[in-house]
Amino acid sequence: MLVYKFGGTSVGSVVNMNHVKEIINTKGKKIVVLSAMSGTTNALVEISDLIKGNETNDAEVKIKLLEATYRKTVQDLIQNKTLQEEVIQYVNSIFSSLIESVNQPHSVLLHNTILANGELLSTYMFSQLLQQEGLKVALLPALEFMRIDRANEPDNFYVKQNLERLMEPVNQADIYITQGFICLDADGVITNLQRGGSDYTATIIGAAIEAEEVQIWTDIDGFHNNDPRYVDNTKALSHLSYDEAAELAYFGAKILHPQTVMPVRTLDIPLRLKNTMDPGAHGTLITNQIHGEGIKAIAAKDNITAIKIKSVRMLLAHGFLKKVFEIFEKYETSIDMITTSEIAVSLTIDNTTHLDAIKGELEKFAKVGIDDYMSIVCLVGNHIIYHPDTPELFQVLQDVNVRMIAYGGSNNNISLLVNTSDKLETLKKLQRYVFEESSVSI
Repeated sequence: MLVYKFGGTSVGSVVNMNHVKEIINTKGKKIVVLSAMSGTTNALVEISDLIKGNETNDAEVKIKLLEATYRKTVQDLIQNKTLQEEVIQYVNSIFSSLIESVNQPHSVLLHNTILANGELLSTYMFSQLLQQEGLKVALLPALEFMRIDRANEPDNFYVKQNLERLMEPVNQADIYITQGFICLDADGVITNLQRGGSDYTATIIGAAIEAEEVQIWTDIDGFHNNDPRYVDNTKALSHLSYDEAAELAYFGAKILHPQTVMPVRTLDIPLRLKNTMDPGAHGTLITNQIHGEGIKAIAAKDNITAIKIKSVRMLLAHGFLKKVFEIFEKYETSIDMITTSEIAVSLTIDNTTHLDAIKGELEKFAKVGIDDYMSIVCLVGNHIIYHPDTPELFQVLQDVNVRMIAYGGSNNNISLLVNTSDKLETLKKLQRYVFEESSVSI
């Protein structure tokens, strides 16, 4: 069985939904994971924020506008009058609940419940489209099988058992439709896998059913060797290893949710990235196999904050780093990069929610400096640190103010911390050196 995931752009219009229908209308059973229609989640976040700010009139206006969009979409998508009426009734029920939420006390639960409606709408509409076309389809409610544990990790046993339970009564179906992104927490309360989490949903499901392959369909033909939003003449990569893909996703490549690779890599389930608008393109195939060495791709991650912790007491003092790390663990704040010297530690974070508290605790035993508006530029490739062309990178970047370098922590990754204002120049210089002027194998 295959698992397909289609993102918001892929189901963002009637034309695109019909295009997706053609892609999945092939032999063999498959599970199809859908995101909300493009723009819907942003609109729902705005509605939730308006409710939180007691701007009830504005929230109701926003809800009515979004409802009108969906009613028009249903009328254009579903021609069968009986099915169309069923979908309209479902849309009405969703937006009636949203109107009711306007006067409810705002909470995290209310926020997550509001956000879940995007995926519920897209999957119901799409499943009815498939029924209209006479396809054997079943809708699997993600909130009845997708759950995370108290560590915010997939509850794999629960997922597998309940997914099998839901599929058994409808085993005559060829296509199973379900929602990405949304799930339950360990207490059975609605939550989600964060932005981009539909990718993660697909690989969790893929692992649960031991899929033949998981395919992530989006609006670009796979991982590119640099960020096409900022750099011209980038190229799609035909193959990546799980390690390379995980590094690229974590350090800024927007095509894939950072945790997507984890569920499938241990089972060696291939993960393929495909372009909905160009189904014939090869895309990027991600497996355990390694193809070539040296720098394959470059990615950048913004909104990075650098923290410098300086103390003469660090010199020859055991336990200093442990003390530092315990503070970040206390505030559940992950560290991206770290470098050390005799009397200082520099590190980076991308979540500043608890920065003031962290800084306050660090200042009890060290001087602390904070720099924001930073970016991490990440170079990824198998055995990158051993490739003979790699050391020349630092000559190429001699005019760029590189604040930190993480080199050697991984065979597949070199990370550079630069001012965000220097990011574009850095990406372009590396593009010219790595992919246009040098003979580095990609």
